[in-house]
Amino acid sequence: MNIGIETYGTIKPYYIQTLAMIYFPGARFPELDHIFEADLRIFVEVIKRDGEIMANAALIHGSEGYRWTETIKIDSVHGDLDRAKKVAAGKAFVKAAERMTGIVPPWGILTGVRPAKVATELLERGYTPEECADIIKQDYAVSPIKARLATDVAVAEGKIITPESRRECSVYVGIPFCPTRCAYCSFVSYTSPKLLSLIPDYLDALENDIDGIFSVIRELGMNVSTVYIGGGTPTILDASQLDRLLGKINSHVGGLKEFTLEAGRPDTITVEKLKVAASHGVDRISVNTQTLNDEVLRKIGRAHDTRMFFEAYEAAKSCGIKNINVDLIAGLPYDTTESFRDTVDRVIALDPENITVHTFSVKRSSEFKTEGRFDADSRTAADSVAYSQSALTDGGYLPYYMYRQKNTVGNLENVGYAKPGHEGLYNIYMMEEVHTVFAAGASSVTKLVSVPDSDGNVRIERLFQPKYPYEYLDNHRGETAQEKLDNMRKTALEFFGK
Repeated sequence: MNIGIETYGTIKPYYIQTLAMIYFPGARFPELDHIFEADLRIFVEVIKRDGEIMANAALIHGSEGYRWTETIKIDSVHGDLDRAKKVAAGKAFVKAAERMTGIVPPWGILTGVRPAKVATELLERGYTPEECADIIKQDYAVSPIKARLATDVAVAEGKIITPESRRECSVYVGIPFCPTRCAYCSFVSYTSPKLLSLIPDYLDALENDIDGIFSVIRELGMNVSTVYIGGGTPTILDASQLDRLLGKINSHVGGLKEFTLEAGRPDTITVEKLKVAASHGVDRISVNTQTLNDEVLRKIGRAHDTRMFFEAYEAAKSCGIKNINVDLIAGLPYDTTESFRDTVDRVIALDPENITVHTFSVKRSSEFKTEGRFDADSRTAADSVAYSQSALTDGGYLPYYMYRQKNTVGNLENVGYAKPGHEGLYNIYMMEEVHTVFAAGASSVTKLVSVPDSDGNVRIERLFQPKYPYEYLDNHRGETAQEKLDNMRKTALEFFGK
């Protein structure tokens, strides 16, 4: 479907386009000589008048038209005039789109990556959690359950984000290799034997990169609070390689608040590797099954079965690692609501400290995207996510961080749940841009984050590593490696005024 959009009154077409994608996934927004060439025509206007904003929206499809008018007051809740205009225009559009499609998006007009941000802002302005949830529900057309979820996450984050944490930093170390590629994934990871043979050279370059990053951190006088080793699949490394990497990191840090190894794939986890991790102080690990339906696991390209997951989980427990996280994905192709409910119940019965529920996202270059094996409006995903929220809350887990991705089926979310006191700190620091995260490894991104100014605003600057391992190797040899480090040091020192 080709969609043409015209807006009037300072509302940008891109804002309406992001909302339109909720109802018309896969739609195209080509440059048209005239809007009447489009299959669907959308018109949105906003008008400011005495103390209020009026927005009109119309969706014209063939001979059918669907319209809505929304009026809101310009007040302290909506903040500045531009926000009030966006709220009015967004609500007018979603109401008109609902009349056309029958779809009621659970997140209403909230399209951003961090829906809890709205609740955080309201809490900081003195509203109670109950008032926050009600405002989000009423003013942003969010369902009551999602409004409460956003508020609960904001409350949990508020207990962890402190002035001290904003002055600290974290370190991310990337291992962009996997034993096989999952059919739902488009992450830049490398699975062929030829590319996997790069791992020894990659580790050499990575160690130098780590040394360089920590030299910059020391020069800035920062304290490292968390380290996160992600991927890819970090446990694709053998025990001796993992021992070497963890030893290198530990030569630079001590007294971490959290040390995470994203082990991930049960088929790569061994007792020997877990003992190495525990001996180096790793206190948080992920053992990610995604589902406990063996047929679904096979069809999505995972190389493990449920037996292997339970063995890996028990091995992690027996090695004394303090916090274990299990990742699940709701709405996977071939899965059913009943199957996912069974997965949730069986994982809760294990009593891990963390359970993260992702919603299946249609990655642009994934096998499932290419083959069209997904349901963009997935009722299965919606029912699965709703069940997980209820079951996990009843099981003593609280939501503590949340984010959303483009092209997620059902326009749903990803939520981390934890037993009280076992929240994943790095997840919050990274997602909420609490402080600087220095990154080593291919495809990683260093994010410099300033301490908030008197108005609560922060400055952010990103430094990108080369995307592919062979590019990364070329950029971390000899004079090129030193030049790259010097550029990072210069940028970081200037950013922080050192």
